[in-house]
Amino acid sequence: MFWLKKILSQLVMPIPFSIMLLVIAAILWRTQRATLLRFGRVTLITSILVLALTSQSQVSYFLADSLESQYQVNHQPITGTCVVMVLGSGNREQYGHTAVQQLSSTALARLTEGIRQFGLGQHCTLVVSGWSGGNQPTAHATIMAQAAEELGIPTANIVVFNQPKDTIEEAYALKNIVGYRPFRLVTSATHMPRSMQIFTSLDMQPQPAPSDFIARQSYRWRLGADQLLASQKAIHEYVGMLWLQIKEIS
Repeated sequence: MFWLKKILSQLVMPIPFSIMLLVIAAILWRTQRATLLRFGRVTLITSILVLALTSQSQVSYFLADSLESQYQVNHQPITGTCVVMVLGSGNREQYGHTAVQQLSSTALARLTEGIRQFGLGQHCTLVVSGWSGGNQPTAHATIMAQAAEELGIPTANIVVFNQPKDTIEEAYALKNIVGYRPFRLVTSATHMPRSMQIFTSLDMQPQPAPSDFIARQSYRWRLGADQLLASQKAIHEYVGMLWLQIKEIS
């Protein structure tokens, strides 16, 4: 189910989806049948529109902001038991580079916010998570832990989950530690609504601390790769929430 979810979610992303439509249009045009040629033109126009709209500043802002505006930056001090959970993202192992330099921009944004949250409490535990992705020798959580140490977090205060492959598995792993006690949950702002849905469905008490805000409001009509990336991240979250609903129904 994990790989099926990954494959299906990638197919509906703007670039793969547009390429798939272009391939279908090319195949239909080769048939020389009037009906199929008309459908091929519609498919071609659709592929162009998908790329153009998701690369457009106002559209990407609407898609991302509708997720990010649900939770605000968390400045509240942490009272009582202090556990800060930083959800995994990605990294690229590079010989000779520090752990911080190996983190993706998303992972670094999450980790730095996690460290900020760590400083809002007393005697905190920083939990980092993420598997190797199946193609790297070192688990993402291990790189995150090394980066946290480089940024000043004591090794004794770090817990590493190097097995969870997605947010659902991360939630189950953390529940074994915190149970039903409150904890600070750090992830990307676009990912926070789905994460909160997952953790609260297990009767856990996450306190949201969003990071890595990507919605950028622009009053100019323009196309750009940054807008396309923001749209893609937002669409990924909508697909993920739809997948959760399907699982609940089934």
